[in-house]
Amino acid sequence: MRPIPPLLPILPLPPILRIPLVLPMQIGALGDVHGAFETVQTIMERHSEVPLWVCVGDVASNEGDYFEPLAPLYFIKGNNEDFDVLAAAIRGRPVAAKLYYLQNGGPYRVGPWRVAALGGTFAPSWYNTPAAALPPSKGRKSSPNPLKLGKSRDDKRRHFVRDEAIACKSLSAIDLFLTHEAPRPFYPAGRRIDAGKTVLNDVLAAMKPRLHLFGHHHEFTDSMRQGVRSIGLDIVTKSYMLVDVETFRCERLDT
Repeated sequence: MRPIPPLLPILPLPPILRIPLVLPMQIGALGDVHGAFETVQTIMERHSEVPLWVCVGDVASNEGDYFEPLAPLYFIKGNNEDFDVLAAAIRGRPVAAKLYYLQNGGPYRVGPWRVAALGGTFAPSWYNTPAAALPPSKGRKSSPNPLKLGKSRDDKRRHFVRDEAIACKSLSAIDLFLTHEAPRPFYPAGRRIDAGKTVLNDVLAAMKPRLHLFGHHHEFTDSMRQGVRSIGLDIVTKSYMLVDVETFRCERLDT
């Protein structure tokens, strides 16, 4: 009869290596808001894991009101803002808690990104004017029809100027370039007239940001311009985007 071997001690199994699942950090991107503040809050509630957001302008309501977003929101000027509020922000008076205005130029640090801004619209007759010399509104126009704030006040501070474009062209290592206007070619709603602005193509060619976002036309487009991915955003009540901070993968989501 063969001897029974001694029992070996039962050793504990090594603990399971628990590696936390690290989701890629994303930054949210919003198109024109035009006072749809409840929509923005709903989007931010839906994506509470997104730490901050950017916007391509036209945040104000038709009455010139702004709001306090649930998460930090960095925006550039559109053509329908309260430009007195933005002027005060440049002087150091915040627009609202968690609402940060990016004056034209840069670079700005937004989360892990270096960001540049060229907000406002292009007007040939005002393009060579110094930004500080753009005249403010002379007052609201009386009209029975509700007009957008910027048009009702006819405020020339809604435009960007040559000096600001030149300053942007000198910037390098920019991750995100935000404009309100579109570069060329851009045919909104399939129209035959190119609504894009050549000056923005020139800035893109010189700056070479990793990503360019614009608004103004309330139409989603995704194309390459001057070797740069250039995305036009819908109005916020229609869709928005999430962008991976490392890979710059963009995900468009319906509102």
